[in-house]
Amino acid sequence: MTARDLVLAWPEPAALWVEAAPVGNGRLGAMVFGGVERARFQLNDSTVWSGFPDGPARALADVRANGAGPARFAEVRDAVCAKDYRRAESLLMSFEGPYSQEYLPFADLWMSVDARSSSEYLGRTLNLDTGVVEERFTVDGQDVRRATWASAPAGVLCISMSTEEPVDLEISVSSPLRVLRRDGLSLELEVPVDGAPLHEPQVAEPLRYAGGSMDGYRPFATLAAALDTDGEVSENDSGVVVRGLRRLMVTVASTTSAWSPDTVPAARRAAAALARGAENLAREHEADLRALLGATVLRVGQRRAGTFDVAREVLSGKDERLTATVLFQFGRYLLASASRPDAGPPANLQGMWNGELRPAWSSNYTININTQMNYWCAEPAGLSECHLPLFDLLDRLAVTGRAVARDLYGARGWVTHHNTDIWGWSLPVGMGHGNPSWAIWMMGGVWLVQHVWDHYDFTRDAAFLRERGWPLLRGAAEFCLDWLVEGEDGYLDTLPGTSPENLFTSAEGRPESLTVSPAMDLALIHALFTRCLAALDVLGLDDPVRAEIERALPRLRPPGISAGGWLREWAEDLPEHDPAHRHLSPLVGVYPLGTLDAERTPDLAAAATRLLDRRGPGAMGWSWAWKMALRARLGDGESARALFREATRPFTGDPARNAPVDGSEWGGLLPNLFSTHPPFQIDGNYGFTAALAEMLVDSHGDVIRLLPALPAAWPDGHLAGLRCRGGLEVDLDWRSGEITALTVRRRGGDPARPVRVRYPGREAELTVSLGEEVRVC
Repeated sequence: MTARDLVLAWPEPAALWVEAAPVGNGRLGAMVFGGVERARFQLNDSTVWSGFPDGPARALADVRANGAGPARFAEVRDAVCAKDYRRAESLLMSFEGPYSQEYLPFADLWMSVDARSSSEYLGRTLNLDTGVVEERFTVDGQDVRRATWASAPAGVLCISMSTEEPVDLEISVSSPLRVLRRDGLSLELEVPVDGAPLHEPQVAEPLRYAGGSMDGYRPFATLAAALDTDGEVSENDSGVVVRGLRRLMVTVASTTSAWSPDTVPAARRAAAALARGAENLAREHEADLRALLGATVLRVGQRRAGTFDVAREVLSGKDERLTATVLFQFGRYLLASASRPDAGPPANLQGMWNGELRPAWSSNYTININTQMNYWCAEPAGLSECHLPLFDLLDRLAVTGRAVARDLYGARGWVTHHNTDIWGWSLPVGMGHGNPSWAIWMMGGVWLVQHVWDHYDFTRDAAFLRERGWPLLRGAAEFCLDWLVEGEDGYLDTLPGTSPENLFTSAEGRPESLTVSPAMDLALIHALFTRCLAALDVLGLDDPVRAEIERALPRLRPPGISAGGWLREWAEDLPEHDPAHRHLSPLVGVYPLGTLDAERTPDLAAAATRLLDRRGPGAMGWSWAWKMALRARLGDGESARALFREATRPFTGDPARNAPVDGSEWGGLLPNLFSTHPPFQIDGNYGFTAALAEMLVDSHGDVIRLLPALPAAWPDGHLAGLRCRGGLEVDLDWRSGEITALTVRRRGGDPARPVRVRYPGREAELTVSLGEEVRVC
C-alpha cells in the first residue's frame, strides 16, 4: 500500500454476501467475508456454468422439429402487417427454445482460528489500486494479519496470514455442487448439464446432473488448495488442521472442462504458485494490477487517497465527490477483476461473483442492454485489454448464430437474441410462452458487435480490426441486409421488431410488443452499416458486401418524432403502455452509439431530451447509469448529477428479492458498494464508471470535448490517462470549473490527423505524434 492508494474499509466481518469484499483474476474470484472463528471465502470460477457444448445445436434442432423456420416466419410477418398480434405471437412461440444456462457458485473455503480465551476483529479493507483485502484481528491478545488477493499472473487465489505468537487454525473446503471426490483441501465436482432460471418455476428439475459424460463432454470442476506454513499440519475429515503457526500461505486453483479445458491440473497449478513464495506472489500481483488500474485516474474534489469507511464516508452522502471518485475506481477494479484476456469468459450479470445455485436471471448474459453496459467503461477508462473476453464470446456466437440465422430466418450472417451464455446460446428463449417483448428480439448480436468498432476506434489497432473485428462486423451486417424488408413507402424496415421489454397499447387497448421498425433496431443497423463502411476503408478491402450496404444505408427508415415532441420508440406514433419505462431503447443513438447529437442532429437531440424527461428519474442501478450517460452526452451535467445522487443512496430493502414490477422498490448501493436492481447486478457499477467518464470527456465524432457535463457542485478535480477515440488520451486538472492543466497524448491512430479539442471558452487544433504528448495549458 502506498500513500496514494484508495482503500475501502469495513469495521466488521461480513454477515451477508452483499457485505463481503470481491477479489478476482478473470478466472477465479472470491467474496471475502472475513472473521476469526469462522471466516468464509466464497469462491467462483467464471467457467462453472450449467449446460454442455452441444446444447445450443440440440435446442435448435428441437425448435426446427417444432415447425419453426423461414416458411412459418413469413406467416409471422404477414400477421404483424395485418395487426393480427395474437396469431403472430402464437406462431413465434414455436421459435422459442428453452433458456440459456446458469452461472453457478463453485465452492467455499473456511478458515477457523482457535481463540482459546478471546478474539477481537479490528476491521477489513479492500485496496482498489492493488486488489488486496487485508484483515486485522487479535487472538488471545496476539495481533494477526490476513491478506487475500486473486493473482492473474499465477492464476490462483492467495491467502496469507501472519502473527507474532503461534496460533492454531482449521481450513476446510465445501461446495454446493455435487462432490465426487474429496482429498484434504481438494474437491472434484460434477457440474449440472441443465439449469432453469427462477422465472421458469414449472421446470420439474431446476438443476439436472448427467451422472457422467454427455455427448462426449464430461461436466466437471476441480478445486485444489496448497499451503505452506511453519506450523504442524494434519488432516481431518473436513480438511486440515495447522497448529503453532506464525505464517501461512494458501494458494487455490481450479480446473473445469467448460470454456477451454485447462491442461494444467488444479493441484499442480496451486503447488507451482506456492513454490514461488508469498513475497513473489504478492509482488507480481501488485505489479500486474497497478500497471492496469494505474493507467487511468479520476479524482472529483480533493480526496483520492486514503482509507475510507464505506458506511460513514462513501454511502452516507456527506461528500458526493468522494463517492464519485470511489465508484469510478470501484467499477474499474471490478472489470479488471472479472474480465481478463485468456483467463475466462466475459463479465456476466454479476461480473464473476455469485453465491446462489439459482441466481437472478441465471446470472447469464442479457444482451439487450446489460452485457453491453458491462463494457461501456472498458475503453475510456483505460481497460482495453479487459474488453477482449467479450470478443471471445462473439466469436462463439458467430458460429452458433449463423446456424440460427439460416435455419430460422433463411438469412446469411449470424444472429443472437435476448440472452446468451458461455456456450454461445443464440436462439430466442422463453420455452414457448415467453412474451415477445423480451424473448423475441433479433438485434442482440447487432448491438454487441458495436463493441468491436469501439475497441478499434479507441485503440486504432488495424490488425485487430482485420483479423477479429471485420469477420464479426461483416456477419452481423449480412444478417441485417437479409432481415430488412421494403415498406410501402420505399424505406427499409425490420419486421417484426420489439423495443426491448417495453410495450405499446393497441387500438383495442391491449399491451402489445410486435410491430415494424422500433427505433432501436434502425439505430443499431444504421450504426453497424456506417461502421462496416468505415472498416472497409481502413482495411482497404474490396468486398462485395460494400455495394449491398451502400444501397441499403440511405433507405433505412429514419428516426421519427412523436406528436408530443419526443423521439418515437416505434415507426408509428404508438401510445406508450408505460411512459416511464426503465429501458431507454430509442435513445441508443445518443449513447452509446453517438450517432445523434445537438450539433449534427439538433432536432432529434431535442426530441431525445424530451423523451428522457418523459422517462423521469427513479430506476434501478443499470437504468440510472444509462440515464446519467445520456444526460452527460446531451450536455446536462446537473441532471446527470441528480441521477447520480439518487443511484448512490444505500439500498434499504431486501437485497435478495426482485424489484416489484410497479417500481415501488428501486435499487441503490449495497453495503459492499455493489449496485442492485434489486437483486444485485454489476452492470450498474460498470455503468456508473462509464457515465462519470462521459460527464468529463466526450470523444464522439472528431472532437474531444472536455468537461461537457460538469456539475457546478464538482468545481475541482483531476483526471489522467482517460482514453479518447482516435488512439488518444488526455490528462487534465480543473479548478472552479475551469481547466488549469491539459495534456493530450497519442497511443495510436494517424499522427498526421489534427486533434480538435474543445472546452469551455476555447477550441484548439493540435498535431500529436505517435508516442508523444502535447501540453496545451
